[in-house]
Amino acid sequence: MDGLNKGLRKVEIAVRWDPSPAGQPSTDLDLVAATYLADEPHGDPAYVVHFDSRSPDGTIYLNRDSKDGQGFGYDEVMTLELDRLDGRYARVVVGVVIQQRPAERTFVSVVNPGLRIREGYTVLTEDDFGGVLGATAATVAEFVREGSGPWNFRPGLRGFEGDPVDFARTMGAAHRP
Repeated sequence: MDGLNKGLRKVEIAVRWDPSPAGQPSTDLDLVAATYLADEPHGDPAYVVHFDSRSPDGTIYLNRDSKDGQGFGYDEVMTLELDRLDGRYARVVVGVVIQQRPAERTFVSVVNPGLRIREGYTVLTEDDFGGVLGATAATVAEFVREGSGPWNFRPGLRGFEGDPVDFARTMGAAHRP
């Protein structure tokens, strides 16, 4: 029945957190997505999408950006239109980065964080970052396809300790099947 599997088409990744306590610096989480070419799925990303960018073809974009966690529901939301992504790409890795200004932070200091990944109304996964409390960033999802086949979701929260710039450059190498 694999011939009938359309795979994932349009996926939403959403992150929420509560504002920092009074007198504390704001907490700013950012969604980041990196795309990888089919001929080098674990090499350098072809491009990275984050708070100040979108994919060249408009298939990966940030719908909502928060710098402090104030608001109702999910504070950061990114959409991946996988069904429109060019056939040259075989892998997309999505991560969450904690901005390190004005104070260094890890997930243990983020108040009430949450993650939801869904396609339409179907929730693919949810998490609270409890498994990566000492990390400054984490990969949260991997989407892969073989050739022109359907996109598949590989869940998994993997922490990263270090500079957010290094994370964006190396996040795809963090996990190899």
